[in-house]
Formats: sequence, structure tokens, C-alpha cells
Amino acid sequence: MSKDSLGTLILDAARRLVPDGDDPARSLAARERAFRRRLDGEIRSLLAAIDEDGPGLDPAGWEAVAASDYADFARLALAAAADRAAAIQSGEIPYQPENAFSAKEVPVLGRAARTALVRDDPWLPELLGRLLPAIAVAPTPARTLPSQALLFELARAVQDFPTVEAVTALREVRGVIRHRGVPKMLDRNIKRIDAALALRPETAFRLPDLGFAPDGTLTRTLGAHRARVDENGLSWQGPGGKRLRGVPTAVRRDHPDELKQVRALVKQVRAHHTTLLRALEAGFAEEIVHSYGRWRDELAGHPLGRPLIEQLIWEVETEPGQWRAGLPADGGRALHDPAGTALPAVDDDATVRLWHPIRSEPEEIRAWRDLLVERGLRQPFKQAFREIYLLTPAELVTARYSNRFAGHIVHYRRMYALFKERRWQSGLLGPWDGGDGGEAVRELGRRRWRARFRHDYVEYTDAGELASTDQVRFDHRPPGRLWREVPLAEVPPVVFSEAMRDVDLFVGVTSIAADPDWQDRGDDPYFDYRRRAGFGELDATAEIRAEALARLLPRTRLAGRAELAGRFLRVTGTLRTYKIHLGSGNILMEPDDAYLCIVPARAEPGERVFLPFEDTRLALILSKAFLLADDAEITDPSILHQIRRSTR
Repeated sequence: MSKDSLGTLILDAARRLVPDGDDPARSLAARERAFRRRLDGEIRSLLAAIDEDGPGLDPAGWEAVAASDYADFARLALAAAADRAAAIQSGEIPYQPENAFSAKEVPVLGRAARTALVRDDPWLPELLGRLLPAIAVAPTPARTLPSQALLFELARAVQDFPTVEAVTALREVRGVIRHRGVPKMLDRNIKRIDAALALRPETAFRLPDLGFAPDGTLTRTLGAHRARVDENGLSWQGPGGKRLRGVPTAVRRDHPDELKQVRALVKQVRAHHTTLLRALEAGFAEEIVHSYGRWRDELAGHPLGRPLIEQLIWEVETEPGQWRAGLPADGGRALHDPAGTALPAVDDDATVRLWHPIRSEPEEIRAWRDLLVERGLRQPFKQAFREIYLLTPAELVTARYSNRFAGHIVHYRRMYALFKERRWQSGLLGPWDGGDGGEAVRELGRRRWRARFRHDYVEYTDAGELASTDQVRFDHRPPGRLWREVPLAEVPPVVFSEAMRDVDLFVGVTSIAADPDWQDRGDDPYFDYRRRAGFGELDATAEIRAEALARLLPRTRLAGRAELAGRFLRVTGTLRTYKIHLGSGNILMEPDDAYLCIVPARAEPGERVFLPFEDTRLALILSKAFLLADDAEITDPSILHQIRRSTR
């Protein structure tokens, strides 16, 4: 069949609103079945492996499909879908909510989209720019969608094979959807897509030219005022260059359209930065490397990428197997070590990658951490202060599993939400058959490694559903082979560390031992666990907090009144001396170790302190320390009652 004939058949099918119901022979699903009969036998077999509930093929299978004649069908099918959606928007086809495409057509278009995304076809961004808004917004004032099913099928396709342009199109359509719940669900897809871009660095590096200067700034003149856009957002200058705190009244009044354009540009820049940073951080676990020349020209030297890239530490392979780390300068043309010395120049085909502390000696790690604090440089994600997880003696004994995070009682729904946020796959547990236990699974290392985190449903309480944590195990899948469980010692150190970092996050954030509201409960069957976990040995995250505090405390008014004492930050107030646990943030009062409950809302910071990385619990610990150092000034009756009761 010629492409012209195929196109005529598919476009004819597109004119039908519900073709499967009215005339199955004219549907996109029927046209796909007819076309598949003309394909090579191997490609037909691959497509036959795709079921109606998901893509059903691994990346290699999709690459084979994308290289076949099926790509011709994919382009015409997506074009037909865009035409049908446009006809609904124009009124040519009567609008019926959620009925633009039949249940059989949606997976067809999902296969077509995956095929085009694998190929990274240049025509796809423009087509998605037409199709997505037309299926996400009703042609009437209604909050319904022409096809929510197709919207999320396309989002899943982009998640499987992401491109910057596709995730940008999804972000743009997310902003115009009227349905209340859909944007929040789409946000989850977008987060996963951003992280999945780490596996496709050739697309993640494609940043648009928005007219920014080489230093990553853009300036617009609006009357007597100037708007400046950079990685920090939007700022304003008045006549004479005076910095202004907000949008000038004259700009609002005289330049509303230009102001709208500037604000839209800020949103666009933030979206690109978010996508890039998520892709870069996810690249840790994938051990992604780049050629130096391309990295310099397309990322470090790009006006949008440069401000972020120059805040991160990179390492370049100067000799085979020899890596040197540095902060980029001059758009990536130079890198400087912690002492400020420029690294030797390398060829364009040299390899560059993000520096990870697990690959470095302690002296180098300390040097980078000292430099960040001295410069007041807050990295866009935790790198120099990133937690590292090495095999413990106990894990060498157990060999195939880790009990490091076993035995904790956690808020299950909070942990389940974190699974999704960190791209771990897990079924929902609950008080039903088969819901008593399961595993959260994440693939890492270019999908050759898999971490499995066992957890079990405990009970439903008035404080929510609880779960207990158990072992972490790892599997390996060589190319063309099946998964097999492996000893922990065989897992690459970066892969092991990044997986365990996630599990530490799951436990640390959701454990009832770190829940201040739990303290108000009466008869508590988990009292012993909370006491043990809430004031126990520090995990890797808490140890990083201790390192940061050791550098930060001398720079604050806590100097001389607060000191690190093992697992605690010890704060000397006027009324009492307090010990704040660096893991949970829980507080004990000397001399009898009486517990002091301060809910976060009442621990307002007493001083703004630079933090070299984002850590809400570290910020909370500091806010409690400032409050307790001035305990004679506390007016909150609930806090004072606890302090004075213990002094009697």
C-alpha cells in the first residue's frame, strides 16, 4: 500500500467520532490491524506482544518497531487524531465528553506516539502542540475533556521515551486544563518524565533559544523600567537602576501585554530548568556520561543551562581511568578544583560526568563542602553534601539482602506517595486479600539493575494506615537476559548508594518516630520503637546534617550556645539545656532527658541561615535551636509548661 493510499484511509477514519461503535471498518484500530498484516513477520510478532493495558515491549523492541514501516502508519495516525480533535474544537464534529476516541483507538495512538518518540521525529513537537490542547480542553465552557484517556496515554508514552519538546507540550497543556483533578494527576507523569530524560541525554540537552544573553540573563525595557529574567526568576529596576521589590505600578498600567509575556517567559524558563535538573540528578543512578565538546557547547555554554551547570561539580576523564573534578567556568571552557586551580585542557571527545562523592576520597569531599559554605553556594540539588551509602559489615554477612532500614513503623500512605515521586513501582497495600505485603521496585543503571524494598501492611489506626519496613535486595539483568538476584557486593557503588538513599528517605520522612503529632497520643503500642528510632544512631542523612552544622554554627549567633554532641545538637538556654536529635528533630531536656514537644509551626526561625542544600528537617532543627537558645523569651504556654514542669 502506498503512503498516499494509507493516508487517505486513515484520514477518512479520522472523520468519525466514535468509529468503533458506528463503523468498525473505518476506525483507526481497524486501519492499524489492516496495516500490520503488511509488515514483516518479526515486526508483527513484536506488535502482537503489546496488550491493551500497556506498551508491552522493552526499549529494544520499540526501536525495532520504530525502524520499520510501522513508522509511516504512526505519523499518519497521529495526524488523523489531530485532525479529528480539531474538528471537534471547530464544531464540525459534535462534542461529547471523553468520547473523541474509542477505547480501542487510544492504545493505537499510544503505540504510534511511542514509535515517533523513539525515532525523535522532527515533525512530532508541532503535532503534539496541536493535538494535546485539542483533547484536553472542551470546545465549550465545560470542565470536561474530549479525551482524558488519550491525554494520559500520550503522557505515558512520553514517560517511556521522553523528549524535552514533548514534556514542554505537556506542561503547557497542563496550564489550560479546566478539570480540577487532571492537572494534579498530570504533574505526577511530568515528574517521572523529567527524571526519565536522564536515559536520553541527547534529548535532555536540547534547550531552546529564548533570546537570553550568554550569561543566562534576559532584559526587557518596559517604559522607564527594566525587567530582568535569570535563574532566580523575575526582578525589576526603576529609573537610574534602582532595584524594586515588585512589579512597578506603571508597568501594570501601561504595559499589561508585555508584562504578561515576561511572566510567561519566566514560567517557561522555570519549566526548562526543572526538567534539566531532574534529568541530571536522575543521571546519578544511571551513571550517565557525556562527550566534553557536546556538554560544553549544548549545556554548559547554553544561556539557559549555564547558570545551573556552573553550580554543580563535574569531573572529566583526563587520562584513561583518571578523573579530575571541578566547577565549570566560562561556559564550560574551564573547570577549577576546590583550590581554584584550573584543570588541564582536554579534547572534545573526552568524557565528562557529574561528580558523585562516593567515587572520591574523604579529603576531596571535605574540600568541596568547605568551598560551598565559604562561597555561600547552594547547589540546585544535593551533590557535595549528598549522602553516600557503603556496604556495612552486617550486609557483607547477609550477602544478598540489607536489613539497614528494616523494622521501622511508617505512615504507609505517605511512603506510598514517596514511592511514586521517586519512581519506585509498588502495588497498593491494605486490609484486603493480597494486600498484606509487597515490594517497591526501581530500575537503575540504564535498566540493568533493580532494587527491591520489602514492606508490610500493619494496621489502620485513627492516625492513618501503618506499615513496617523490611529487607532491600538487588537484581541484575544483562542484555538479553532475565533478572537474577545478586549479592550486594556485586552492585555498582553508585547504584547501591542511590537506591539506599531513596529507602532512607522513605523511612526518615514517614517514620512515626519523627512525627511530632504522634506524641499527643495516649496508650501507644509503639512507644518503645519511637523512643529507639527517634533518638537512635544517626543514618547517612543525619550525618550529613551534622557535617553541615559543624560548618554553619560558627557563622550564627548560636556559636558558643550550641554544640554537636554525638547524635544531638546540644543547645544551652537560660532555663534549660536541650538536646535536639539530628535525625528525627526530637528534643530531650537535661538533666533527666524529659521529652519536649514543639510542633513545627511554633518553631519559627530566629535567624536566616544559609543552607548549602535543601533539607526541611535541618531547617527545622535550626529553628528549634534558635528558639531554645532564647528560651527565656518563649511565650507559647504549651512549650513553657513542659519546660517549667521538668524543672520542678
